[in-house]
Amino acid sequence: MDAPVEASAPEAGSFDSVGGRAKSRRRRGGERRTRAQGRYLMCVHTTKEATHVATLEGRTMVEYVVAKAADETLQIDGNIYVGRIQNVLPGMELAFIDIGIPKNAVLYRGDISFDNEDVEGVGQNDKRIEQMIKSGQTIICQVTKNAIGAKGARLTQEVSIPGRFAVLVPNSSTIGISKRLPDGERRRLRKIIDDVKPERHGIIIRTAAEGVTAEDLARDVTSLSEKWAAIEAEVAKSNQPRLVYRDLDLAVRVLREELNDDYRGVIIDDKDLYEKVREYVLAVNPELADRIEYYDRATEELPLFERYFVHEQLHRALDRKVFLPSGGSLIIERTEALTVIDVNTGKNVGTTNLEETVFRNNLEAAEEVARQLRLRDIGGIIVIDFIDMEPKVNREAVASALRQALSRDKTRTQVFDISELGLVEMTRKRVNEGLLESVSNVCTVCDGRGFVVATGL
Repeated sequence: MDAPVEASAPEAGSFDSVGGRAKSRRRRGGERRTRAQGRYLMCVHTTKEATHVATLEGRTMVEYVVAKAADETLQIDGNIYVGRIQNVLPGMELAFIDIGIPKNAVLYRGDISFDNEDVEGVGQNDKRIEQMIKSGQTIICQVTKNAIGAKGARLTQEVSIPGRFAVLVPNSSTIGISKRLPDGERRRLRKIIDDVKPERHGIIIRTAAEGVTAEDLARDVTSLSEKWAAIEAEVAKSNQPRLVYRDLDLAVRVLREELNDDYRGVIIDDKDLYEKVREYVLAVNPELADRIEYYDRATEELPLFERYFVHEQLHRALDRKVFLPSGGSLIIERTEALTVIDVNTGKNVGTTNLEETVFRNNLEAAEEVARQLRLRDIGGIIVIDFIDMEPKVNREAVASALRQALSRDKTRTQVFDISELGLVEMTRKRVNEGLLESVSNVCTVCDGRGFVVATGL
């Protein structure tokens, strides 16, 4: 198989449519007299089987990601493939695509890109999937969601190539600017977009473009255009289903999306990975390169994850029960269909009256629920059973507190109002398997059900 084009830059974030769519220590290999100030610290630990990335806010772990060594067919989101359409299911409005891995991927009707002139006699919204694509057809597609359980990876034909300051959308008229940028900065960038946008491609300006010059932005876009040209050349070599563009290693990808002045350091206990990450940061964000540190396992007294209490917090993150500061608790139960979170007062007896005790407990729970969803990477449908509150104003305040806490989560969420029964229905986009699945195996005796049926009955 021909070697795929390697990734070297950031993915797109949300955008605003414009014309279309611990204490200071000396580290060997990365010495620094004083640690930079910042809200977050990233610890990266490697084993033979996987790379583990823990993100700490202060001393509290807020994210944990695992990239397994043999994940060529599992953690593939962002990769671009030549795919062959195996079969089209009009009744499901989807197609199964062979992308050169054991399990076929899925392409939904809404993710198909096509020329309107290729389909005659019907309106834009009336085109059927069998009119857009045919079995045996070869397409270029990109993975947007990893395979989870029995479900295959999800694809899109709307390919995007991420860069440091911009994202290239090939063969598109899309122009966009990150919503996270201030209004004044968005106005400045709008004035230079036309000068840097490639003729045949769309462009999305990322948050990292704040304050950059037109020349730096143009240089980034030019690099992305050259990368797309290399991908097209690779695709032209053969129509066999295969990988043609590989996204960055997980540790580098996380840094690509996250590393900024809010991070006081990134500590890595593998020399090769440290060199790779440092080289990448020097290329795209040199002012932050001194925050990449090497943790030498041979000379340090404790393993990296023990020094920063990651192991302890990881084990707590796998428990059903989570304790709240004032004595209450959460019970988190996951099922095939959805995740249920039950809020209890536990030892929280309050000091004034029942309604006030329940309200304060629910406010604490709202904050902790948001943190646990992010830490455990729980996706799909989520139902939260808050303790019943009589006053409507209290229910609204708890719902508002939940939304505010979830706003710090980069994964998209949707939250509905609290019902009369005290239930909140919400969704959180699922891209990867959750924390529990990534660090555990299903029991071969009970098949994950948690009990063994008695024999001889």
